[in-house]
Order: sequence, then C-alpha cells, then structure tokens
Amino acid sequence: MEAQALQFFIACVTAAGFGIAVAAFGCGIGQGLGLKSAVEGIARNPESSGKVTVTMLIGLAMIESLCIYALVIALILIYAHPQAGAIAELFAK
Repeated sequence: MEAQALQFFIACVTAAGFGIAVAAFGCGIGQGLGLKSAVEGIARNPESSGKVTVTMLIGLAMIESLCIYALVIALILIYAHPQAGAIAELFAK
C-alpha cells in the first residue's frame, strides 16, 4: 500500500511539473505573439495606440489566466488526492 501511494505521489508531482512547464511555455509564446502584433499595429497606425493597448492588456490578462488555471490544477494534483494520509505517514517515518 505504501509503495503504491508513493508511486501515485511521484506520478502526480511529475504530471504537475510537466503541466506547469507546458502552460508557461504556451502562455509565453502566446503573450509574445500578442505583444508583437500590438506593437506592429501601433507602428502602422499610431492614432490607434489607446484602443490597441487596452485590447492587448485584456488579451494578455486572459492568456495569463490560463497559466494560473494550470497552476491551480497542479496544486490540486500535488496536495488534494485520496492517498494523502498514506503519503504523510510515509514521510513522517
């Protein structure tokens, strides 16, 4: 039972780590592309900088929220699983 609990914990930690890595990578790429497009749009039409900036900031906040959702899921994987008691006993020894 203890070995299964430890294996489950290791799998959860590994999945959480990979999930955060993929989410951070994807959000970074998405934010970079959004910022690039906003700067190009402002360079082509400087009068539209106010509207483009507001829209860009809202879009960046939405992209960043995806990474925060991935963080929440990763924390749930690590800390809220059915075998938490068995794992806590294992680390207490």
